[in-house]
Amino acid sequence: MTANLPREMTIHLPQPHKRQQEFISCGKPRIVIRAGRRSGKTVGISILAVQSFLAGRRVLYATPTSDQIQRFWFEVTNALDEPIRAGLFKKNETEHSIVLPGTEQRIRAKTAFNADTLRGDYADLLILDEWQLMNEDAWGLVGAPMLLDNNGDAVFIYTPPSARSRSMSKAQDKLHAAKLFKAAAADTTGRWAAFHFTSHDNPHLSRIALNEITYDMTDLAVRQEIGAEDIDEIPGALWTRQTIEDCRRQAPPLARIVVAIDPAASSNKKSNLTGIVVCGKDENDHGYVLEDLTLRGQPDDWARVAVTAFHRWRADRIVAESNQGGEMVEYTIRTIDKNVPVDLIHASRDKYLRADPISALYMQGRVHHVGRFSDLEDQMASWLPGDESPDRLDAMVHALTSLLINERQTVNVVPQVTNLYGSRGRTDAGPAGGRYGARR
Repeated sequence: MTANLPREMTIHLPQPHKRQQEFISCGKPRIVIRAGRRSGKTVGISILAVQSFLAGRRVLYATPTSDQIQRFWFEVTNALDEPIRAGLFKKNETEHSIVLPGTEQRIRAKTAFNADTLRGDYADLLILDEWQLMNEDAWGLVGAPMLLDNNGDAVFIYTPPSARSRSMSKAQDKLHAAKLFKAAAADTTGRWAAFHFTSHDNPHLSRIALNEITYDMTDLAVRQEIGAEDIDEIPGALWTRQTIEDCRRQAPPLARIVVAIDPAASSNKKSNLTGIVVCGKDENDHGYVLEDLTLRGQPDDWARVAVTAFHRWRADRIVAESNQGGEMVEYTIRTIDKNVPVDLIHASRDKYLRADPISALYMQGRVHHVGRFSDLEDQMASWLPGDESPDRLDAMVHALTSLLINERQTVNVVPQVTNLYGSRGRTDAGPAGGRYGARR
């Protein structure tokens, strides 16, 4: 049912700028919008939401946090202020909803990080704002099915996240928004449309302020946050995402497995995370990243997680850097299990130089990821010298250095050792029912 407004009532919608009008009038059932900060994407989508509501539709706007709701809610309540005050529409501030009583016609704004927080509703028009921060299941498991009754429409809005802001995302694949945009831009079915505009496209922004703020941002942040560019690779990083993707595979039988720990240097460390990464190697001297168990916690917490991983993976040892609290690591682990072998490795070079040989092994196709480790892979593809210490990356480098570099040097120094593993050869299966095969 369409709302029939008395002639004296006015809907106060702002005049959309050119780039807003493009997606407002698009008419495609699936729209993906990639836009810079303060580019007008929220105002534009509020115009579309109000127009759809007045046309009799049921609109659901979802964004990850309550703070992000406020701009959209301000725009739609301001636009519909007169009919709300006249009692034609009912507004519920607690639920952030505006309804035409006695009908299905409604606008509602709610928070949604994942499928669970989006459940319990349905819509003719679903708008997912800050889509890059949401878990993919919010659409695949809940969002898409809620449109079935009326063959509804969906709009996805995002700003390309910087390497650091990706840590806020609940997504399994932190690049899922960029991949959706690319697919929408390449669509030939006529169902999808993709729109890209920058902060500079908003004629209402101060040119002086916009130019000034760029001096306070890195060039990369300007390209992502202002120019709304999807940037997968960062110049100077030791890994590219394509390299990591090309090296992803299942693991064969593994000869050695280690659990590596990079403890938080102090409680003042910005992330205060302790890196815990499980890696293995096969008989062909290829390395495999098996699990990332990095966590924030007290020494007893991470020691217990590392020891549990040691037993679950039937690992050979736990390794930790000796010049960054190594003795403390060993002592803490011994309080959990006194029989776990712990190797302390001395790092004589800086982080970049330590990581460089491991990066070279990836380039040679000799290290593989068994599964997807989004947070670790973000660090690998974005960390540069001078950045905050990369906990997950450090732990992975410790593990692979121990398996693929230090052990190889040991063999070279003592060539008469023909069976490096001696009587410790394995025929047992790894965790998950032998998924990773027998270890020899």
